[in-house]
Amino acid sequence: MTRYVSAWSEPEVLRGRRVRALVVILRTSGCSWHSRTGGCLMCGYHEDSGPADADDIVAQFDGALGRHRDEAVIKVYTSGSFLDPDEVPPAARDAVLRAAFDRAEHVLIESRPEHVPRIAEIDGPSLEVAIGLESTDDAVRATCVRKGFSLAEYEGAARMAREHGALVRTYLLLKPPFLTEREAIDDTVSSARRVARAGEVVSVNPVNVQRDTGLEDMWRDGAYSPPWLWSLVEVLGTEIDARLISSPSGGGKARGAHNCGKCDDGVLSAVREFSLDGDRKRLSLGCGCRELWQAQLELEPAAMAPGLDYRRSGGLGTIPRPLTG
Repeated sequence: MTRYVSAWSEPEVLRGRRVRALVVILRTSGCSWHSRTGGCLMCGYHEDSGPADADDIVAQFDGALGRHRDEAVIKVYTSGSFLDPDEVPPAARDAVLRAAFDRAEHVLIESRPEHVPRIAEIDGPSLEVAIGLESTDDAVRATCVRKGFSLAEYEGAARMAREHGALVRTYLLLKPPFLTEREAIDDTVSSARRVARAGEVVSVNPVNVQRDTGLEDMWRDGAYSPPWLWSLVEVLGTEIDARLISSPSGGGKARGAHNCGKCDDGVLSAVREFSLDGDRKRLSLGCGCRELWQAQLELEPAAMAPGLDYRRSGGLGTIPRPLTG
């Protein structure tokens, strides 16, 4: 497995200025949490895993660096935790980071909290650790996401990362299963306000229904619907003491955050620009479908059916058609 999964360049913000970032997804043996427990309900990234030893991982990254065009930031992603020695052997970890720091000012990696203590073994000029907390509510994280760690563990890991000079980026999940649209918004807003104290960047990730997951089965059965883009806009309007961003995977598609279809491109464009400059005026948007979204927020709790997708049903209270996509 010497071929990386994917690589691309995208805009990013570094120390207040717009730069470019090279994003690299490496194929590894996969997330240890998934291999032990079946993983998080919404996560399908194990599909990108496969046999890969230290030499394979280094070879993948060397190949991906062929796409580097003076990007100031390099983001290194795997299907689990870059700091997990069972997924990325320390020899490969160190070689990848040395090569990344040789090319870029700043490097971002991802890790579950239990692996963050290994940051003490890393020597780099400017490192950022992204942690997928998803929610500050322990019950939501355990039941709706099946994440397998507590808020206290996240807070300890974030504190340790900062003590070793790293920045912290926290991922929050917008609308895990079993929550109504209103509950999902409220959970993400309250979570963003709390984690702003633990790190510099809060990234809101609306659920994207990935293949071969438990969430996909719920979605096909009409027991789950992805969030509205209007819900994302409301969350991003929250004022917190951290940079608030979002890059919706699958945005505008049936499996990802979407509205009526007519306004999706405009909303997604506004979200992208807001994530770079933080100008909340960009989020002052309108469309006729906002009325249906607002009605759902008010009436969905009484319907006792948080999985219904009212965008497809054409109105509240109508049972949606089964999904085949």
